[in-house]
Amino acid sequence: MSNTPRATSILHRQIASGETMPMAVAGRGIEIIDADGKAYIDGSSGAAVSCLGHGHPRIGAAIKAQIDRIAFAHTSFFTSDVAEDLANMLVAHAPAGLDHVYYVSGGSEAMEAALKMARQYFLERGESGRVNFVGRLQSYHGNTLGVLAVGGNLFRRAQFAPMLFASHHVAPPYAYRDLRSGETLEQYGARLAAELEAKLAELGPETVIAFVAETVGGATQGCTTAPPGYFRRVREICDRHGILLILDEVMCGMGRTGTLHACEQEGIAPDLMAIAKGLGAGYEPIGAVLVARK
Repeated sequence: MSNTPRATSILHRQIASGETMPMAVAGRGIEIIDADGKAYIDGSSGAAVSCLGHGHPRIGAAIKAQIDRIAFAHTSFFTSDVAEDLANMLVAHAPAGLDHVYYVSGGSEAMEAALKMARQYFLERGESGRVNFVGRLQSYHGNTLGVLAVGGNLFRRAQFAPMLFASHHVAPPYAYRDLRSGETLEQYGARLAAELEAKLAELGPETVIAFVAETVGGATQGCTTAPPGYFRRVREICDRHGILLILDEVMCGMGRTGTLHACEQEGIAPDLMAIAKGLGAGYEPIGAVLVARK
């Protein structure tokens, strides 16, 4: 096997460039090795996926041992000890109130599930008039239609706009560009929270399902954290209006910020939180929604 160009039946991300990608044949630690034996440092970790390294022997052994027992059982009829153990571990380390886990296959699906759960919650409460989601500009929550609608990356949304449901957006924390002269970070955070409050007033808070945000901005803005106190203000606003808070920790969660969940460092707990990427570290396609008891 070599990197010699070969015919492909895969619909690659770039289909018109004529470029041939190197053939990955092995992985070890931080490196991916191609068919010619050349090693590449996986600096992006596959967009924050391979955070446990490639070819970890303990992980490979655990996966094989599980497959040797059972690979799949439909969750409508069965549970398993490993699924229960993982859920218990996630809940044990989650912010207060998050005490159930819903498994999915990845980040986009986790966020889609969170949006649908949020709508279903209000249907069960008899509040069917809650139809609006408020997200943030320059956010990215996934590539499926629901989360593309809530996401705030205009380039990704534009070509699919006729297929997306209407959603609403406020400014994201981006002190590098948007902090005003003489404004403290705390004042900046209060201004952002006030913008959210104004958006809710414009829509009518009784029509809003949830505010959706990445705890740390990732794919479209690049590791941007919120000003001090911002998320505590957001939590208070959501509680006051009976609106759910959905946090997207698909990229920033699972230990990437020094705690298992990034929102731990903000001192708040969301109502729904999506995790993926580091949850499976590229070894298995898995994501989850952590759901508050309420």
